[in-house]
Amino acid sequence: MNSSGHIGITTMKPYCRVLTSCRNSSIFKFPSSKSNHFIADNSSKFQSQSALGRRFQSCSVQILGKKRGAHSNRRAFSLSDSSWSQIRVYRSCSGVRGGRRGVLVISNVGSDFRKHSTSVESHVNEKGFESIYINGGLNVKPLVIERIERGHLEEESTLEFKEPEVNFDHSEGLNERKVEREVPEIEKEAWRLLRSAVVDYCGNPVGTVAANDPGDKQPLNYDQVFIRDFVPSALAFLLKGEGEIVKNFLLHTLQLQSWEKTVDCYSPGQGLMPASFKVRTVPLDGSDGAFEEVLDPDFGESAIGRVAPVDSGLWWIILLRAYGKITGDYALQQRVDVQTGIRLILNLCLADGFDMFPTLLVTDGSCMIDRRMGIHGHPLEIQALFYSALRCSHEMLIVNDGTKNLVRAINSRLSALSFHIREYYWVDIKKINEIYRYKTEEYSTEAINKFNIYPDQIPTWLVDWIPDEGGYLMGNLQPAHMDFRFFTLGNLWSIISSLGTTKQNEGILNLIEAKWDDLVAHMPLKICYPAMESEEWRIITGSDPKNTPWSYHNGGSWPTLLWQFTLACIKMGRPELARKAVALAEERLSVDHWPEYYDTRNGRFIGKQSRLYQTWTIAGFLTSKMLLENPEMASRLAWEEDYELLEICVCALSKNGRKKCSRSASRSQIVVQ
Repeated sequence: MNSSGHIGITTMKPYCRVLTSCRNSSIFKFPSSKSNHFIADNSSKFQSQSALGRRFQSCSVQILGKKRGAHSNRRAFSLSDSSWSQIRVYRSCSGVRGGRRGVLVISNVGSDFRKHSTSVESHVNEKGFESIYINGGLNVKPLVIERIERGHLEEESTLEFKEPEVNFDHSEGLNERKVEREVPEIEKEAWRLLRSAVVDYCGNPVGTVAANDPGDKQPLNYDQVFIRDFVPSALAFLLKGEGEIVKNFLLHTLQLQSWEKTVDCYSPGQGLMPASFKVRTVPLDGSDGAFEEVLDPDFGESAIGRVAPVDSGLWWIILLRAYGKITGDYALQQRVDVQTGIRLILNLCLADGFDMFPTLLVTDGSCMIDRRMGIHGHPLEIQALFYSALRCSHEMLIVNDGTKNLVRAINSRLSALSFHIREYYWVDIKKINEIYRYKTEEYSTEAINKFNIYPDQIPTWLVDWIPDEGGYLMGNLQPAHMDFRFFTLGNLWSIISSLGTTKQNEGILNLIEAKWDDLVAHMPLKICYPAMESEEWRIITGSDPKNTPWSYHNGGSWPTLLWQFTLACIKMGRPELARKAVALAEERLSVDHWPEYYDTRNGRFIGKQSRLYQTWTIAGFLTSKMLLENPEMASRLAWEEDYELLEICVCALSKNGRKKCSRSASRSQIVVQ
């Protein structure tokens, strides 16, 4: 990967600098200056186990610089002391001859209100919702430095990491010690492999590489930490009681959020999260034997096709909520920089555009399916993750004068999005028959065929494939186009987030059970069904040699989907389906060296270009096992129906003679089920 994204500290002209000298230690200590202190976050008694086998560093901090006046409304992007303002962070860690020296450089950055014509910003900016001005080629989110004044006394904040005994004080029913079972060899192996994939930055764990195959001579970007790939690893560590690596990951990726991102002289919007990052070791200029560690992010400028990762920010928000739900450390969500990060992501997603629908419009390759597969438009996977991130944000955002309009926008979008997906994406035998009888070219506000879908679009395979009981949410919907393929991740997250109705969610699992030989077969689970073949494959994929029929994203089987399937099954009271799928995977994964994906219609062959020892395959298996052993934890990660959302309707169709909005009917349908 091109490493031009990182910038050496020698090129900076900082207004102020924070120098951190580090040595190995078993605890963190942050000596205070007279007026400014780094404060250890309250981790709510959730104590990380030492099983990662890493020691932490204690750092002495010195702050150098000059004071500048700051407006009181700009505190979200400044130090707690209002006399410090307009800062930007560049983070690296240096070492000389076995010793280590961390360097944190904070440089000047301008801050101002953004006056875009968006449904969110036009209201949110009324109370100081700010953005960071890109200056000098580096734009990293400021690190919040708290201030404590206690007369002339100086205090130290110490965060101690003790040996095992995970304490879920915020979790009902989890303080009781359970009878320990004998851990199977496959799980022991999986944990060894997962821990060996951990990436350190300045001596602290910050994520896991995508794959750790010792026989891979050309890892490409599989040696990087991907946001979406790390999610199952994070859940495995959280369920194991090891929250430190997840917290570090969340905060470090947050700092990368505001880097300057330029592709061909164009910079995408503020709030974009990187697809991945890599820890690089760079020699220091003019120093013999000295080096520094830098985080080198990829926002899509090095990706195949140069596509921005739309789902990265959504996964980050989902993981942030999961961290709080499992650890009880809600203080992390309440930090000023974290709250600002959430708002920047939402501001990017909720911006006004030309689209008439509440769904997100994205290009091909902007999610897990990161190659050309004909999913451009409004793919279900993005909509389900978007809905989940909105529900997470609804829970985590602190409501005040600066966020109340954003919260109102979230509620409106949640209501509109759920109605749109439930009403227009759902496919079952009844719906297919209705589409089969559609009239076309209807010009009317009361048109039944709202998207002008031609009945001939119904594929021949679907007519015989759809069962009498059950259904699913189609893959995509646009004017005159319905993608009838079954996309597993989008349907599973629709269940987990309650994007679908209760009846629809049950129908999805019923369909998976009825079509087990097609969607699961020898290895769970198909990423999509069916595969594109022949002329369709040539036209839509551009004859992609990696996405040949029944391989990779084109109908390949991905074991990492197992944990999401398990979570959906537990939520719907069908854990036996998950156990059946886990048992299938358990027979082969270790023997096959934990492949990334499997090929062929039945998933019998290891993928022709599949990486071995794929981290999210390993982590997905472990997370599935732990969720089945502790189903009460699954309830913290999933959402139940929010009936208040069904009462929110931003349209007034009935006043204009149009078809009356059917939210009341939708709500009554859910209550009955």
